[in-house]
Amino acid sequence: MSDNRIMVIGEKETFLVRVLVKKILDAGIDSFFCPWSIDDINSKWDGVGLVTVFMGDGDKISERVVHFLRDKMAESGALMIPIGDKEDIVYIWDRIPADMIYKSFTRPIDNEEYVNTVTELYKKVEAGEFRKSVLIVDDDPSYLNLVRDWLKGTYKVAMANSGLQAIKWLGKNKVDLILLDHEMPVTTGPQVLEMLRSDEETKSIPVIFLTGKSDKESVMAVVALKPEGYFLKTIQREELLQKLADFFAGKKV
Repeated sequence: MSDNRIMVIGEKETFLVRVLVKKILDAGIDSFFCPWSIDDINSKWDGVGLVTVFMGDGDKISERVVHFLRDKMAESGALMIPIGDKEDIVYIWDRIPADMIYKSFTRPIDNEEYVNTVTELYKKVEAGEFRKSVLIVDDDPSYLNLVRDWLKGTYKVAMANSGLQAIKWLGKNKVDLILLDHEMPVTTGPQVLEMLRSDEETKSIPVIFLTGKSDKESVMAVVALKPEGYFLKTIQREELLQKLADFFAGKKV
């Protein structure tokens, strides 16, 4: 979640919806109403970091729109706050992953509580609490620092200069992704991956290999280890950031 506009979605822009949007604007947060329509949501999406779905009495909740929202949020890292009756909330929870829903409110909503929740959320965003974490493992300090500088504005970044240091660090810390050098002395990338996969605490952590070898034989050897992907070390900053964004959005790299 890196953008800061709030999209309030509803079937109709009712008096209650207008009051809610005004309360958000009065709190100094950019907010606007959007009809329950794929075309409208898509055309107004730029800069949206939080979606508030307001479900009133008798509103028709389109499953097609819910699925579109889920995919759109996954791509951008946006979060959701659904507002509605208990049945409406359950409907949303059954279709949107739990890690995409920040909090739910049942109607009638306390606008002040909602605004306080949103304000708290944005403070957490500014503090970087919702950033994905990436561990870079490489024995080359220059390359370590380079990749860290590329990623630190978007992700929480940790570094390890050997496989054993990485294993030790992971014993005390959690991470969303490991970028692992394939060719390291003492403990190689494949050996580190084997250790990670044999431990219950670390076996599910995604690993993407970093490799300096681009010949077919070397690439096939990396792929045979079945990591989540691999990047050549010649990759440039913008391409790396885009590929990581695609990875976290659930696309293959």
